[in-house]
Amino acid sequence: MKPIPSLADLAFEELKLPHTTARADDPGLPGFAPFVRGPYASMYVTNPWTLRQYAGFSTAEETNAFFRQALAGGQTGLSVAFDLPTHRGYDSDHPRVTGDVGKAGVAIDTVEDMKRLMDGIPLDRTSVSMTMNGAVLPVLAFFIVTAEEQGVAARALSGTIQNDILKEYMVRNTYIYPPAASVRIVGEIMAWLSAHAPRFNSISVSGYHMHEAGATAAQELAYTLANGLAYVQAGRAAGVNMETLAERMSFFWAQGMDYLTEVAKLRAARGLWARLLWQLGVRSPKALALRCHCQTSGWSLTRHDPLNNVVRTTIEALSAVHGHTQSLHTNSLDEAVALPSDEAARISRQTQLILRHETDACALIDPWGGSLEIKQRITALATEALALIEEIDAAGGMITAISQGIPQRRIEHAAATRQRRIDQAHDRIVGVNCHHRDNVEPIAIRNIDNRAVREAQVARLAAVRASRDQQRVNETLAALEHAATTGEGNLLELTIHAARARATLGEISDALERIFTRHNAVVQVMTGAYGGSMAPDDEIQAVRDRVARFAASNGRRPRLLVAKMGQDGHDRGAKVVAGAFADFGFDVDVAPMFRTPEEVCRQALDNDVHVIGISTLAGAHQTLVPELMTLLNDSGAAHVRVVVGGIIPDTDHDALCSAGVVAIFGPGSRLPDCAHQVLDHLDPA
Repeated sequence: MKPIPSLADLAFEELKLPHTTARADDPGLPGFAPFVRGPYASMYVTNPWTLRQYAGFSTAEETNAFFRQALAGGQTGLSVAFDLPTHRGYDSDHPRVTGDVGKAGVAIDTVEDMKRLMDGIPLDRTSVSMTMNGAVLPVLAFFIVTAEEQGVAARALSGTIQNDILKEYMVRNTYIYPPAASVRIVGEIMAWLSAHAPRFNSISVSGYHMHEAGATAAQELAYTLANGLAYVQAGRAAGVNMETLAERMSFFWAQGMDYLTEVAKLRAARGLWARLLWQLGVRSPKALALRCHCQTSGWSLTRHDPLNNVVRTTIEALSAVHGHTQSLHTNSLDEAVALPSDEAARISRQTQLILRHETDACALIDPWGGSLEIKQRITALATEALALIEEIDAAGGMITAISQGIPQRRIEHAAATRQRRIDQAHDRIVGVNCHHRDNVEPIAIRNIDNRAVREAQVARLAAVRASRDQQRVNETLAALEHAATTGEGNLLELTIHAARARATLGEISDALERIFTRHNAVVQVMTGAYGGSMAPDDEIQAVRDRVARFAASNGRRPRLLVAKMGQDGHDRGAKVVAGAFADFGFDVDVAPMFRTPEEVCRQALDNDVHVIGISTLAGAHQTLVPELMTLLNDSGAAHVRVVVGGIIPDTDHDALCSAGVVAIFGPGSRLPDCAHQVLDHLDPA
């Protein structure tokens, strides 16, 4: 690939399109390169954004009912959330996923599950977006076979498969195979869809999860576009025409609370992408026009006074509209507490309808087009993002940069710095660190009976295995392994054959894992980011003094093991906590990702820790934390204190405390306060 050009070089001297100048900072007009002011000339005046609702929980039948209700309520496209075992390539009966089945999305083990999920939904007339990256081959194959059995050809399908694996190694961690093998899969999916399903987008390059992990707006821009360039290379290596590929690529951005920056971010993204592709030789206006989906931030939602979250989501949704998104999901007010309730989901859906029908958001093509402030922010974001892209390019590309930890370290540093600013109330959050209201009435939440869902899925798996032709399954899986080994044949096409034979998601993933292996990330603690992000203060020093007194009394410093159990890969909180407690003076160990209770217990005993901190965001704590407490007691380690942090509904607190958990820290907890509480339980004096 050609070297990444500097900002000054990103001009359009040769671009033979209307209304385009050679000035690199010229935003042009809506619908014309470099598309800063929107990818379409008339924008929402003639074609409003698509209303999507990212959803999935429990069983396929329950999610299907939710989808039907949403479509009837004005939603114009579906966006599917899969549970974590599905993301990680495990069938629901695998011993490593006992606490995760159906908790943070819908469980899909076979074609039959996908058929139940899409029952009664006409796939030739409904755009379907699927957030899937690790187990992208079986999930996409199940969808294609489901459409076939509805009588819908692949060519009639519309929607998007996320298929963006590189960001998983940076922030979200729902990977299966090592990066090189995974990028090969991305390219082969692009090739098959380009030939057989030309209306279906083969990739949605996601910055959303980077934002949620703590990335700044410039980092989200830079690393997402750098990933996009890597996928262009992968598609080209798989034989896909670069312009054809770019025409079907889309992007996925997070919308946070810094309204003007978020408006500018989407505009900067389109301008940068058009110019970067132009430098690579792309000339098709459709290919140069970056199209995107946006989702309001989940991280900005608070468990304190959650009705305030309706306002936050509205502001973020409007920034997406004024940035000119092509589709939008609005988060629900209760997502900092639990999965969205039906009422909360209805309110989030109505938020978009109100913006569309009760404001003039669709009446003007580009209300921010003449703003000097927006233009200055675009330039600043583009300049900073290009410097980061050049750093990635100098490292040898994104796969090499990820292996060196370059984007991970920058994002983790930004997350720790932001947390310190919130803890010191430099960044104000109403209801959390200012204008706090006591005695807020609890809200009704959705609770998933994980055991019941898992039992149902296990029974369905057994029924599928009993009714299929096992020899045919074995033959299709052997063909898949052969292709993975030799490079002969398209992996998606061969996975479709296996899906037709009713091979399960876990069996397909295992067949590829035998060749590609399973990726295991090395987790490291970043110190100095939290404690050193601002001038030392009395608050941090008070914690350090207590740690020093503990060390003097006990002969060593307090030792903390930070762990995530189950298949929850969202580790922003775990990393920030680990780094902050290390800055406070604790000895900190971090467990590898995706641990079982047995593995966490063993590491805690081997390292002789005083306290275990469990980070949980996906609901598996209800099952896995009590298991851990039982193992500690049975091992004679009842003296080891256990604290839990993350998204934990109030209704779960009593059960966790009864199991022996000594402290629970929800979203918005201040880290110095958390450290004092931990020390209170270790050394009450």
